Amino acid sequence: MSGERPRAGVIGLGWAGQQHLAAYAKAADVDLVALAGMETDALQRLGDQYGISKEHRYTDWQDLIDHGQLDLLSSAAPTALHAPIAVAALNAGIHVLSEKPIAENAETARLMVEAAERNDRVLDVSFNHRNRGHVKVLKKIIDAGLLGRIYYAKVGWLRREGIPGLGSWFTRRATAGGGPLMDLGVHMLDIALYLLGEPRVRAATAATYAEFGPRGRGSSASELMRKTGIEPGPFDVEDLSTAFLRLQDGGTLLLESSWAQWIPKDRCYVTMYGAEGGASIEWGAPDDPDRTLNIWTEKEGVPATLHPAIPPDGKHAESVQDFITKVRSGDFSNHRGKQALARAVVIDACYASADKGSEITLES
Repeated sequence: MSGERPRAGVIGLGWAGQQHLAAYAKAADVDLVALAGMETDALQRLGDQYGISKEHRYTDWQDLIDHGQLDLLSSAAPTALHAPIAVAALNAGIHVLSEKPIAENAETARLMVEAAERNDRVLDVSFNHRNRGHVKVLKKIIDAGLLGRIYYAKVGWLRREGIPGLGSWFTRRATAGGGPLMDLGVHMLDIALYLLGEPRVRAATAATYAEFGPRGRGSSASELMRKTGIEPGPFDVEDLSTAFLRLQDGGTLLLESSWAQWIPKDRCYVTMYGAEGGASIEWGAPDDPDRTLNIWTEKEGVPATLHPAIPPDGKHAESVQDFITKVRSGDFSNHRGKQALARAVVIDACYASADKGSEITLES
């Protein structure tokens, strides 16, 4: 593919799918040629917007894979469709970028990884929040050793009222795999393990709660966050989760996520405690410009607080470009989705711990 213009397609017409469409449209040396989604009005509107020919606008994702003549595919469909779409595309020789989480559980995610290995194709998962400017700066600071050995970390994404559509596919375990732990917590887990250098999680103790959704409360007022495409059903996932993770290197990680709880405002945070320094990132809503990165350390025996300059966020555009770069590299051996699978294994362990009310030990 190094000398050709790859042909890209997108499945899913919601907010995430639209981010992938915009990213491919701006990418150099890539042709955006196909689109699939169930919402016919959005399908025609987005097809017109991005100049996709009418014969390459599909209401059935399988038709897109069969007839789109694609090299690259982004999947932004409901979570339970991630594996069927990815496996079908990989078997057809198409490289796949899937939205997070990789799948509704680790068992299904393994089918995706196996398909990538079997067909020698890239399987990537869009963890776009690690592309935030302050996360990238903190990664450089940690890798440079400024904080020393990090032995404890806390990360969380908490909403006051942010259930993404009561009764939608997002609030059903069969279609989403879980609630905010699966939706928001996996982003924060990814950030934490990425910053910490990918330590293996060896045990999880977790609890989940559903105090708002079952009573019809806590739904987001934002139309952008309301998920559509499946007939309304029951709310059978959590709306708050908390987990304590023991890491193989002796460190520990606290992970919080919620769609609804009585807090002053939405909040995301990353806090790292190291032997030589500490660090904290905080922000509110995903596009909130009011964000901070503080580093606490010591200079010449004097306590010091550092405020590094922060570059712009990379967002989905960087995730798509990273995916294209991996495909163009020609060496796919380290791009089979195994890191995203490892996240799924941890999330599964958290849900198992919450169900049993005891610690779960992960296999080495």
